[in-house]
Amino acid sequence: MAALLSPQTFEACKQAAGIAGNIFAFGLFVSPIPTFRRIIRNQSTEQFSGIPYIYALLNCLICAWYGSPLISYDTLLVTTVNSVGVDFQLSYIIIFITNTEKRNKFRMSGLLLAVFVVFAAIVIGSLLVTDLEVRHLIIGFLSCATLISMFASPLSVMNVVIQTRSVEFMPFYLSLSTFLMSTAFLLYGIFNFDPFIYVPNGIGTILGIVQLGLYFYYHNESKQQAREPLIQSVA
Repeated sequence: MAALLSPQTFEACKQAAGIAGNIFAFGLFVSPIPTFRRIIRNQSTEQFSGIPYIYALLNCLICAWYGSPLISYDTLLVTTVNSVGVDFQLSYIIIFITNTEKRNKFRMSGLLLAVFVVFAAIVIGSLLVTDLEVRHLIIGFLSCATLISMFASPLSVMNVVIQTRSVEFMPFYLSLSTFLMSTAFLLYGIFNFDPFIYVPNGIGTILGIVQLGLYFYYHNESKQQAREPLIQSVA
């Protein structure tokens, strides 16, 4: 691709993809707000799962570390977007813990503590690696794994959608934002020749398409059922 574009055009495309990824990621971060308004209003997490936000927090922490100058070169846009993501995910998790049932409070609190312990171990361990290339590879593989886990975490919600034939617990804007963000960072990773960015985001793009397909299929089915009369008249 670089051979087909002038260096200036190639750099502009890379920066545009990175900025678009940041914008769509912000949309992804704010998309759960209606869900958490409902949780606060009802003082219950209902059937909503907190696991995707745990995965997202760990992913944002590791990806922010991967994009830092201590690990990578010329990927600062990855650090900026994931730093913002940490604040959002932490806020969502705190709200979830506050409003969930007692059994889930302990579980989610334990998972939150585990995230910070794991991240601290990753930061300290990586700084002990003096070879910068080896350090980059280690954190790159970790960021890739956590990003794939984050994209895969809604699979349990997708299972609920299929079983209940309802999209109530799979917010549309969350699925849309995931698709747009992963697509933008897929392009950014390709322009940056960074497989640790384009591989997981390529998987995220595919999973985003699957989520959107499920949403439209079951959303349209629900609308079709709603049109059917509850009581059929007898002639």
